[in-house]
Amino acid sequence: MPAVALVLFGVFLLLDGGVRIAVQRRRTGESGVRRPVGVFHWVARLASALGGLAAGVVAPVAELAGLHPLPALDRPALRVAGAVLAAVSIAAVFACQLAMGASWRTTVDPGERPALVTTGPFRLVRNPIYSGLTAMTAGLALAVPNGISLAGLAAMVIGNELQVRRIEEPYLGRIHGVAWQEYAARTGRFVPGLGRLR
Repeated sequence: MPAVALVLFGVFLLLDGGVRIAVQRRRTGESGVRRPVGVFHWVARLASALGGLAAGVVAPVAELAGLHPLPALDRPALRVAGAVLAAVSIAAVFACQLAMGASWRTTVDPGERPALVTTGPFRLVRNPIYSGLTAMTAGLALAVPNGISLAGLAAMVIGNELQVRRIEEPYLGRIHGVAWQEYAARTGRFVPGLGRLR
């Protein structure tokens, strides 16, 4: 299963880092790529990126090199379920990015005011891309169940939580005001119904 995990992560990188940017450039004339602003923002983004790389590259390579899986999680059915979860999540992340249309950015830019997207998957949860990234990393950790992949999942969760709670949602609240507050009051943060702001 480590080879499958490597292929899946390669597909994710191709879609996220290549196809999505090309689509954005065709739609809007620019890439949508933004650099984090400030140390805290960089830390959040770095945690997520390192988490993905740990689960999607380092853990599978380590298993291929002889690192033993965690016995409690080393079950063929769990490994297959993890690979399926990762594949479905990769497709979901890409679909959610496309659903953002011209508002899609790799991260916030304090000088911009993209439209608030509340339709499609964003009707169900406020941050479906981050939900999908977490699910993808969990799937990779199940497909290649070792300490490195679990550490990668933890880093992804921490990075996504910091990014959403401390950077993106406060930014959206500042630029969209009442519209954001109403949306956040009726829509869950990562899971439908959970994490609504009151």
